Amino acid sequence: QVQLVESGGGLVQPGGSLRLSCAASGFTFSSYVMSWYRQAPGKERELVARIPSADTDSMEGRFTISRDNAKNTVYLQMNSLKPEDTAVYYCNARYLWRTYWGQGTQVTVSS
Repeated sequence: QVQLVESGGGLVQPGGSLRLSCAASGFTFSSYVMSWYRQAPGKERELVARIPSADTDSMEGRFTISRDNAKNTVYLQMNSLKPEDTAVYYCNARYLWRTYWGQGTQVTVSS
């Protein structure tokens, strides 16, 4: 059974940091491209960061995506958070035509 379980979301003040985790099981994690998406209320889901199967980390501005293939886990380090980063963050796994989604974790940036 394929599972993607996100954790690490919560309430943080502007300028703060959070680290999201996504634990994967039920498929060959190391072969999959892993991504983080987010969806804010009333908006479409958008790509936040993506990391190919062979890479260990990738920085996209304030956010850094990384993966540990030995632990079947992908991370999203988010720094200098802004209120507009408030959204549900989803983990995604993709390989050829197969794609899997996690259930999402809420991130709220507010003072």
